[in-house]
Amino acid sequence: MTGRPIVGAARIRIRGQAANLYMEGCTIQSVARQIGYSYGTTRTLLLEAGVRIRARGGWVR
Repeated sequence: MTGRPIVGAARIRIRGQAANLYMEGCTIQSVARQIGYSYGTTRTLLLEAGVRIRARGGWVR
């Protein structure tokens, strides 16, 4: 975790990366570890990207 704000082009790039990982089925916690940010920051990035957050337990089939 960097402890620094994510701004500009870096935020757009990281937000897209996080969204892709999450849509592939990774958990928010897993995405956070992969991109190097906290759970809360990762969740915020996903919401900014317009991603629909899954309910606990994953997608209902």
